[in-house]
Amino acid sequence: MLRIHFTADDFARVRFAPRPSPVPELHAALMMLGAPHEELLFGRWRGRLERALPAAAGPLADLVPGGVAPYFLDVLGGTREEGFALIRASRPEFVRSELERVYAGGGPVPSWIRALHGGDAGAWRTLDRAQAAAYETVLAPVWPLVQDLHRAEFTRHALTVAEQGLGAALTTAAPGSRLRDGVWGWPGAPDDPRGPDVRLGGRGLVLLPTFHWRGGPLVQDVPGRPVVLAYPAGRGLPLAPEGDGTREEALTGVLGRTRAELLHALDEARTTTGLARRLGVSNATASAHAQALRAAGLITTTRTGRSVHHARTPLGALLVAPRPL
Repeated sequence: MLRIHFTADDFARVRFAPRPSPVPELHAALMMLGAPHEELLFGRWRGRLERALPAAAGPLADLVPGGVAPYFLDVLGGTREEGFALIRASRPEFVRSELERVYAGGGPVPSWIRALHGGDAGAWRTLDRAQAAAYETVLAPVWPLVQDLHRAEFTRHALTVAEQGLGAALTTAAPGSRLRDGVWGWPGAPDDPRGPDVRLGGRGLVLLPTFHWRGGPLVQDVPGRPVVLAYPAGRGLPLAPEGDGTREEALTGVLGRTRAELLHALDEARTTTGLARRLGVSNATASAHAQALRAAGLITTTRTGRSVHHARTPLGALLVAPRPL
């Protein structure tokens, strides 16, 4: 059981990551790559990536002896380079203590890990090259799909908050979890080595969906930073590069076909009657769907005299914008 304890201030500081973060998504994919279970679904995916991974990515395995990773890898960042810069900015004493923790069980320590423990610049370059090589092989080919899935998950979360409240959004992100008396409990979630209780203490919480991990929640709990909860989302299948239809399918799956069509129809401001005609539905149906999208922050509604006009918000426009070439 994992328990996350909220203060009153923490509830005001819960936010959903606005975009996917390459470093934690890459680490989730690498953990899934090394997991022995789910062979039926993931066997071919693992085999393909293991054959494709270049030797330059090998040092990453040295950072997780026994499957335990150092916490200085727990960063966000909008690009892999930003993420690595955050890792590189970790306090030297934090890096040393974490390397000592993961190697506390004994066994040989690779020379480059010893150099990293000492703050050697060459060792940091080794880590940067390893991370870049793994990213290009594992994540770069499917990154557009990860971005599309993240937008869809963001929309689902926004709709749930708007229609049912924050508590429902949290428990929807983790089916089977419960929020009671300021404690969010995850039954069956593996306990974090730091303990089953995570106390936010006013730092707030960032929700980050991950589309490669099939296990329990992954908690980033670094002192002085907001706690980040990476939770498994998406289809639960290995990601593979796909065509543009995937994006539309993801948006339709979250909003429903009529609401997705309504959002697309607002390429210019339209009245409720205009939307109803465009979609082939009644005025009442168009109005009800517009109300739900407005509550989620995807459209705005303004009244001019007796007319009501609907238009996309910047977030709504982002969700239906063509993927850049």
